[in-house]
Amino acid sequence: MSDLDSRKQTILQALIIEYVTGAEPVGSELLVQKYGLGVKSATVRNELADLSELGY
Repeated sequence: MSDLDSRKQTILQALIIEYVTGAEPVGSELLVQKYGLGVKSATVRNELADLSELGY
């Protein structure tokens, strides 16, 4: 995970926490609101797409 920039790391960590604790799909808006990411949900979706392409 050290090959990721800090925003991708933060989003991935938040996604993992939410999925493990809730066992349900996690929406980008939830991540933005709950973790105060300072970006719009569309940005989170783009970062999630990048993470998926990287194999995460």
